[in-house]
Amino acid sequence: MSTEPETTENAEPGAPDTAAQDAAPVAGDGAGGGAAVPDAGGSEAADADTRDGEDPAADTQDGDDPAAEAGDGEAAGDGAGDGGTASEMSEAEAELAAQRIERERIERRKAEKKGPIESGSRLTGRAADLLAAVRAVESGTTPPATVFAEPEPEAARRRPAPQPVRRPGPVSAEAATAAPAAPAPQTVQAVRQVLAEGGAPEALALPAAAVLGPGAQERLREDPWQLLRLTGVRPEQADGFARSLLGAECGPGDPRRGRAFTVWLLEQAALAGHTCLEAPALVEALSRRGVPDPDAALQDTLAEGEALVFQDALEEPGAPASRGHAQDTSDEGTEGGEEDEDAARPVRVLVGLERYALAEESLADGLARLVNSAPDGTVAAQDWERAAGSARGSAAELIRAVGAHGLVLHTGGEASRVDPARLLCAARALGLRAWAATHGPLGREAFAELLRQQSPQTDGRAQGPAEGGVATVAGLLSGAEGPGRDADGTLDLDLLVVLDAPQLDVETAALLVESLPDGARLVLAGDPAVLWSVGPGRVFADLLAARVCPHVASRVPDPGPLGELVSGIGIGELNQVEAPGKEVVIVPVRDAGEAVHRTVQLVSDSVPRAIGVPPEQTVVITPGHGGAAGTRVLNAALKERLNPGPGRFGGFDPGDRIAYSPAPGRTLPGHVVKADADGLHLSCAGAPVVVPREQVETRVRHGWALTAHQAAGGRWPAVVVVLPGDAAQALSRPWVYTAFGRASRHLSVVHGAEQALPRAVAEVPARPRTTRLPVLLRTQEQQAA
Repeated sequence: MSTEPETTENAEPGAPDTAAQDAAPVAGDGAGGGAAVPDAGGSEAADADTRDGEDPAADTQDGDDPAAEAGDGEAAGDGAGDGGTASEMSEAEAELAAQRIERERIERRKAEKKGPIESGSRLTGRAADLLAAVRAVESGTTPPATVFAEPEPEAARRRPAPQPVRRPGPVSAEAATAAPAAPAPQTVQAVRQVLAEGGAPEALALPAAAVLGPGAQERLREDPWQLLRLTGVRPEQADGFARSLLGAECGPGDPRRGRAFTVWLLEQAALAGHTCLEAPALVEALSRRGVPDPDAALQDTLAEGEALVFQDALEEPGAPASRGHAQDTSDEGTEGGEEDEDAARPVRVLVGLERYALAEESLADGLARLVNSAPDGTVAAQDWERAAGSARGSAAELIRAVGAHGLVLHTGGEASRVDPARLLCAARALGLRAWAATHGPLGREAFAELLRQQSPQTDGRAQGPAEGGVATVAGLLSGAEGPGRDADGTLDLDLLVVLDAPQLDVETAALLVESLPDGARLVLAGDPAVLWSVGPGRVFADLLAARVCPHVASRVPDPGPLGELVSGIGIGELNQVEAPGKEVVIVPVRDAGEAVHRTVQLVSDSVPRAIGVPPEQTVVITPGHGGAAGTRVLNAALKERLNPGPGRFGGFDPGDRIAYSPAPGRTLPGHVVKADADGLHLSCAGAPVVVPREQVETRVRHGWALTAHQAAGGRWPAVVVVLPGDAAQALSRPWVYTAFGRASRHLSVVHGAEQALPRAVAEVPARPRTTRLPVLLRTQEQQAA
């Protein structure tokens, strides 16, 4: 497929295995045939697109992902119910005896050598235990409890998860988007010399010094595979660099290589949306990467603290709620039957990076705090009931649920946003400080307008307290928008409604929940059929599956032919709809060149003339950035037609439409105002932004054509969706639903994908993501009970 995938779903979860498409597979000697490291100073490194959360794993293929094959379904335990049957009591007793013997042996081994296990050596101790656990999971039996029960020195233990209520202080908008401090020039020069010795481009010196920090040159010289920490560097390229530096000392079984590849695979998994991976899938991916002893490499990574291992109990019909266990579980077991019960319950072994593990645990703690604590009692129950009585349908249900609970979920399409709007109006009328937060500025402006329409008016002015409004999630957390924070560092509000909730990744959701004061109410609202977040996790879907709080489904249908079309896609049906006002138009094309030509014609002439929507209110959505009909080609053609110019400042001219990415996963639409010595001056949703010259290439794209993830959270009067023939593998039901749903008045589909489109709608659901949040939520629910 020449179309560069734009979403983590379509790109395939890249972590577990991308070896099938490696241009230079790792040879038996561990050298990938030279250090052909991409030039990070140019556009190719930037095209990894971690700057905007798009295309993090563009090199993967369908069916190439063990994590997807071992997917977690809608909850953590789904798809794994065959993990084994409960052990007999005699077996449990024998296992307990074996554990006691093993613990005595472990104590004797504490004085022995504790260095990393060399590749190719026979596994003993914890490495053997972990291997046994992995094999046990693969065979459908219970893994040895000693993998998780061995005590560790206090200094080596994983630090505990943050407290449920962490009080982050206010962060300025400048600090939230500011680039990290530049490394010292002498460090960059020293790194440049090491890179030159290894045959790597000198342009990697600055990012390497920034990522590896002080002493980066020594770290690279001692462990050349640290180069894999740089965005865009591939394993075979790191192998070539290591061979050039180490010579005969470089081999495929080098423990440093095994650790680096393990961490790289986990990072690729995060880019693909996973917060962790099942251990068997990770071991298999390491094996396909040419690591001769993947079990030892995984154990070595865990021993060095570069990753964490978990054992999550799987749910069986009629079984008690599961408990999750981390690597640092104490060796003080439970007593009697409770320990026997844990030993007999099937589990899965998961491995993840500490960053996402802690975020997921913190999020679960914060959500449990909202679920289990009583909301602020400032407003009496009868007042909430009176407010609900003045509303109708699902809006009344939502108001009643929020009045009685600290956490509520709300689902529905675009038209269902009227329910949260009525809730906010009712809450403000009751004297509460109520705010809404959207994914992007377009959604913020649209919801603010809807809120004004729903607010009671008196002489042109809204009734009720003035304390409330609409912000973006990023602006709310940074302090640039919203109510600000109180003396404790929490958001100064009583009720927060988060729209576009499916776009929340686990880290953003954790920070948002931690920022809520005690007694506050949180409503997560969104359409579960759209694409999931760019970042790791599937917070909204996990919460819906866990059923730990009230869920109100809107009964407000999306109107018109567009609403009928999108609603059908949501249930897997691509229906022909009557569109007397040309609300939906299909434009068949034969190839990518014709697709580009017809797209430019539609935006610049046909849609303005026939529909009355000018080009500046029309957006083009295509499956990827690359390819013959990707965003790069389409934006170049649209610029030439709509705003031709020499592109003197990094390819941009005043008047160009742009997509600005201040952080991975965030895209702000806007246009170029001017360029000068300070950088490129933009206007994004009416706010002035200055992008320094050195950041223009990595943070700014032309914005006439977007990907579906970039367009998520926004709507335009007219949308042109481009589906070239080479986009078949990139299509899925969530992608089509999201792209088609961005149009409010008119949708044109430039269609060259033939039967791939109806097949994707009917047969290709969202890619599974491996997460721990459902298990953690069930654990919290059990503890509260």
